[in-house]
Amino acid sequence: MDLVSEARGATKVILEERQGEVFAETASVPGLRKFYIESYGCQMNFSDSEIVASILANEGYTPTTDLQEAELVFLNTCSIREKAEETIRHRLVHFGAMKRKNPKMTIGILGCMAERLKKVLMEENQLVDLVVGPDAYRDLPKLITRTDDGERAINVLLSREETYGDISPVRLESNGISAFISIMRGCDNMCSFCVVPFTRGRERSRDVHSILAEAVDLQTRGFKEITLLGQNVDSYKWQEADQNVNFAQLLEQVAIAAPHMRIRFSTSHPKDITDDVLYTMARHDNICKYIHLPIQSGSSRILDLMNRTYDREWYMEKVRRIYEIMPECAISSDIITGFCSETEEDHADSLSIIEFGQYTMSYMFAYSERPGTQAARKYADDVPLEVKNRRLSEIIVKQRDISHELNKKDIGTICEILVEGESKKRRDQLKGRNSQNKMVVIDKTASVQPGDLVQVLITDCTSATLIGEIVNA
Repeated sequence: MDLVSEARGATKVILEERQGEVFAETASVPGLRKFYIESYGCQMNFSDSEIVASILANEGYTPTTDLQEAELVFLNTCSIREKAEETIRHRLVHFGAMKRKNPKMTIGILGCMAERLKKVLMEENQLVDLVVGPDAYRDLPKLITRTDDGERAINVLLSREETYGDISPVRLESNGISAFISIMRGCDNMCSFCVVPFTRGRERSRDVHSILAEAVDLQTRGFKEITLLGQNVDSYKWQEADQNVNFAQLLEQVAIAAPHMRIRFSTSHPKDITDDVLYTMARHDNICKYIHLPIQSGSSRILDLMNRTYDREWYMEKVRRIYEIMPECAISSDIITGFCSETEEDHADSLSIIEFGQYTMSYMFAYSERPGTQAARKYADDVPLEVKNRRLSEIIVKQRDISHELNKKDIGTICEILVEGESKKRRDQLKGRNSQNKMVVIDKTASVQPGDLVQVLITDCTSATLIGEIVNA
């Protein structure tokens, strides 16, 4: 029996006792201790919060979206930029004021910031009861018990094996349409600016059986879209006996196992995404034609300082290859401005790479030095803040202009969108994304509901959004 058939069959042992069902049962039971989670940062953090919720629900706790009624309050944190950590510190001040009014409240710091700052968090903030790193969530029930006994608890040990593959996440605030599936954890790419290898540890891949089983389970439950998550999904590799599964093979098996679901993935490292992945995407209609391919800088000199393991020309050839195999594919990126020693010439290279890549959107940031990274140890953070911000503004304007021009080209075309829900700006409109991950808004109609796949004629656009009307609804 092949892996796809196995996932479809009775061998879904890992997910048979779904914590999601346990959660559904415990949520309605009065008197259970309630927990509240705020998540910050990348999609992996939000996925991890669902794992935490599952672990706690299995122990009899129940989630709440009302901070005022929570006995257990958790912040799932991010350390990728200084601003993210500042946000957490401000939230801790707010939570601390609440705890002074309710001494029974337990405050916990989870995730990357917990691992990076460790005991410092407890030393500088006596209101923090728990500090738990991303590989120690199974230990949460024991740590909570220790805080109940008046102790303060910490576990930030990193693991070379933990993938949480046997845990079915509780879909917090789920729209019942889209869901994340974590396929691997950690990162082996030692980019000089990045703290992820230090906060999330080395790469390890989740077993393919549990991934396929979770995908099939979500399809059975009516979900319409999944995103395969990892710090670098393209380096996924799983071995068992005589079987070796790489990311291209996993992607194809998920697409076959869940044929009625859209498949997305994030994030790709340019050095690892292969032609096999691209051909797999092209072969399967249910794999979305969208790749997030971070460049970080358009300058080969800066890329070398960043330890990105590729130069400008190599990256450009990868982009050409994507468009050659999938002309309809959309690409997005990450750009950092003001990295150590960046010159105006380096900055000009970043502006031109946006033009070349024709990115539909980018995540754009000014460089923020992170303690403990190679860049912090070896290079001076010598670009003045006002220069960083001016260059960032120029990058943003360039990307906005490119995005707008690309969106204009979609006017008059028909695309299929997955309706996600009500538009944030107008209650009389619905929003959804097409295969290229572009947001599309349409007028509400009684015949279209969230979760529907509908054909839409694009009639107008902004730099961030396509505007359309339903065709043959």
